[in-house]
Amino acid sequence: MSPTIPVRIMVLESWHEIPLQLDPGTAVSEAKHRALLAAHAAGQPDEYLVKYRGAEVPEGSTTVQQAGIVPNANLVVLRRRRQAVR
Repeated sequence: MSPTIPVRIMVLESWHEIPLQLDPGTAVSEAKHRALLAAHAAGQPDEYLVKYRGAEVPEGSTTVQQAGIVPNANLVVLRRRRQAVR
């Protein structure tokens, strides 16, 4: 059994920082989904993207290990299209 990787995922829509323990084989899209649920974010997971070290992480079948995410990493989840502020 491989050890889990602790990460913090900031969901910008709600400014919640979600701590998660992820298996290296966990899909990035699953981590995003778990963070959005924990932050009670509105909208569908497809409306959001994940960034790590300033770059978008491809979600398809990319795992945490394949994305190069290290223990205690900070990820950011934000909407793909920004909403206008009025």
